[in-house]
Formats: sequence, C-alpha cells, structure tokens
Amino acid sequence: MAEKNRFWEEKTLSELTLEEWEALCDGCGKCCLHKIEDIDTGEVYYTNVACRLLDLKTCRCQDYGNRSRLVPDCLQLTADLAHELSWLPESCAYRRLAEGRSLAWWHPLNSGDPDTVRQVGVSVCGKAVAEAEVDLDDLEDMVVDWFD
Repeated sequence: MAEKNRFWEEKTLSELTLEEWEALCDGCGKCCLHKIEDIDTGEVYYTNVACRLLDLKTCRCQDYGNRSRLVPDCLQLTADLAHELSWLPESCAYRRLAEGRSLAWWHPLNSGDPDTVRQVGVSVCGKAVAEAEVDLDDLEDMVVDWFD
C-alpha cells in the first residue's frame, strides 16, 4: 500500500499549493460563525450563529468561490493570517501548523474520513443556527464556549 502524501509535514503554510491549502480545511465550520469583539479588551468571542452561506448539514460553504463577493466581511485566510489571528480555534489545522503543532488525529488528512470531524464533535454541525433565524443585534446573547 502506498504511503499517504503528508505534504503538511514537509512544507510551510506559505509553500503549499492551492489544492494542498484547501485540503487542510477540516470542514468544522467554526471560522464561519459570527464573532464579536470586546472593544475594551480586544478579545474575540464566538457565537453559535452561522454565516448565511454555511450549509448547517455539511458544514461547508454553499458558494465558496463567490463567498467574498456575497459576504464582504468573509475573511480569506492566508498563511500570514494563520500566524497572526489568535482567534482561530485551537483545533484549526492552519493555526496548529502555524504554531508548529501537528494535525489532530481526527483531521480528515489523518483519519482518511471527512466525517471524523463531526463524529468527534469538533464541527459546528448540530450546534449552530442559521443567521436568518436570529436578530443579529442579539449576537451578545449567542456567545458560546463549546469548543476548544
């Protein structure tokens, strides 16, 4: 049996091809949750409210190619940002690699199963609510701490 290409162990984030970069996303959907920032402390809090483009059943963007146009504040994660954004979840593959840690055992590139993320409870599937179902003025009431 051929050994898996473990490109993430051989390259830095900035050396990855686009295909490799995209493969690092575990599909948890956490980065697609609305976040609020405490203006006094700068601390960022996650809510359980998902971006309108996040499919809550698959935890994947419904229009990934056009997401920046359709949701102007959608962040395009880069290698530089992965090193800078302290609000990325501890479990995020980009953050883990930026910090010199390995991918979690449940990451699809390790497990070989894209559903492992849901099976171990790391994804927002079954935990998030659609943006259309809430008043975005009430985001402070939707802050969660059920991950990381």
